[in-house]
Amino acid sequence: MHPFTLTGFADEIALDLEHQISSLKKLNMKFMEIRLVDGKNIIEYSLDEIKSYKKQLDAAGIGVSAFGSPIGKVPVDTPFEEYLKVFRHGLDIAEILETKMIRLFSFYIPKGSNPKDHRDEVIRRMTVFVREAEKRGVVLVHENEADIYGETAECCADLFKAIPSAYFKAAFDPANFVVAGIETYPYAYDLLKNHIAYVHIKDAVVNNGEYEIKPAGEGAGCIPEIFSALKRDGYKGFLSIEPHLHFLYSKMDIFTAYRTALENGESTDTFVADGFNHFKRAYDAVVKILGTL
Repeated sequence: MHPFTLTGFADEIALDLEHQISSLKKLNMKFMEIRLVDGKNIIEYSLDEIKSYKKQLDAAGIGVSAFGSPIGKVPVDTPFEEYLKVFRHGLDIAEILETKMIRLFSFYIPKGSNPKDHRDEVIRRMTVFVREAEKRGVVLVHENEADIYGETAECCADLFKAIPSAYFKAAFDPANFVVAGIETYPYAYDLLKNHIAYVHIKDAVVNNGEYEIKPAGEGAGCIPEIFSALKRDGYKGFLSIEPHLHFLYSKMDIFTAYRTALENGESTDTFVADGFNHFKRAYDAVVKILGTL
């Protein structure tokens, strides 16, 4: 037996919430990490619209494990006071969705620059976010991601050391570390294990500078080892399935195609069927590994 709860990005199955919900129910999943609905991140919706989506989720018995926000996925010199309003809107959304976690990032830094040159500004901004979140009882889970300050395990660890808080934790993403050329296990895991409060599950391989997302256990992410380590170390949180199997990550376009079909009133049945098949493939790979624990 394992102590984890499965959740996932159902917008990779379909962009409309109805199909997202029905697909999760086919897999007997009771949670989703909500991100895109009808082609837009939910941070772009009004609070009244979010309340409407929450009613749909409640009626279906689907909870929200985390709000997969794009907060912090902007240049580090983005005017901050206006951007802080967006973040506060995200906190309001999390409250309506009754989730205690918001996924966020630590700002894009200029390509080729030394992260140390931007450290003070990143930490200043992230500290403001964390203090706001503390007031609302919301945990900000930081995802390691390409081209942001927290791309490397070292920079992630630096963030958590600089901003110690029960409301600022790691959303550990093995595939993103693989793409960044970082050993996921034991190196990155051991460096961050005391901060992990959420885990994204996708795997990856890198060949000749190109990378491809794979189901768990089929790449270089050491996911079976990470699952075992999480169990050993007492992690009892969410594993969030993020398939990304229908494209090379650098060439993602299915969301645009799906949204265009929706806007043109065209059938999205093929997108939903393909999305579900990809999601189930990723789901089955995770379940297979969990069965060995």
